Amino acid sequence: MSRLRLKNRLAKDKLMLWGVCLLATLTAVPLLAILGEVLLRGYDQFSWSFFTEPTPTAYKAMKAIEAGEPIPGGIANGIIGTIIMLGMAVFVAVPVGILCGAFLAENTKSRFAQFVSYLTDLLQGTPSVIIGIITYIWVVVPMKGYSAIAGSIALCIMMLPLIIRSTEETLKILPTSLKEAGLALGGNKARVMIKVQLPAAFGGIFTGILLAISRVIGETAPLMFTALGCSFIRFAINRPISAVPLLIWEFFNDPNLQDLIWGASLFLLLFVLTLNLLSKYLAKKWNQ
Repeated sequence: MSRLRLKNRLAKDKLMLWGVCLLATLTAVPLLAILGEVLLRGYDQFSWSFFTEPTPTAYKAMKAIEAGEPIPGGIANGIIGTIIMLGMAVFVAVPVGILCGAFLAENTKSRFAQFVSYLTDLLQGTPSVIIGIITYIWVVVPMKGYSAIAGSIALCIMMLPLIIRSTEETLKILPTSLKEAGLALGGNKARVMIKVQLPAAFGGIFTGILLAISRVIGETAPLMFTALGCSFIRFAINRPISAVPLLIWEFFNDPNLQDLIWGASLFLLLFVLTLNLLSKYLAKKWNQ
């Protein structure tokens, strides 16, 4: 009887193992299919001019297609615009998010902290298009024009909850002995937080920052309401500016430029994949 039960348990174990492997494979199939399709269609567009020249006009693209030549130009205006807006968003979101996360980790029982935590969860679940509309009302209308500033504010709002949560959770799992040792040596709470706890939690916090960047870098809807887009390379932050997601949307709407969708999409996927792999590596190294 015991042998029969043992065989049944082993059979159920193998069945469960094969079921989990099958479901994991089915989950990976769409991702691999997307990566394979974009890679096959977009890798041949990668060239020096693709990364250094702005988007071509529809007329130039049409002439190149009629002549059987590759479409001239590239996505340099989108890359530069993305870097500018991401840089400004990170410059504001990182210190604010870290300070807010540290406050929530140190004041878990405070009503104000609980209220801020609730707002953070609410903001994290807000659709990106709503954030774009709100930023349009708050920034674009008063400034009387689209700009990189408005786009960076929209991205900053979307990054904040992710950075706050990663900072809060990372600080909560630190050994309490770190804080107690710092306080025992005569440091106040603020000094211990800055000199001891935050450096000890740097790996987890930095991982959260990278994940927040990878989360917002592909957003299109907020930038349509704030940055609008630009067909040439621009460094002015108070004027409309382009971004790679905006270029993908513009290429989709123009039949003459649709071939450039795949190269821009591949660049965006590789950038996000690199950030995610880097965050995984840092998280693994920090846990060790």
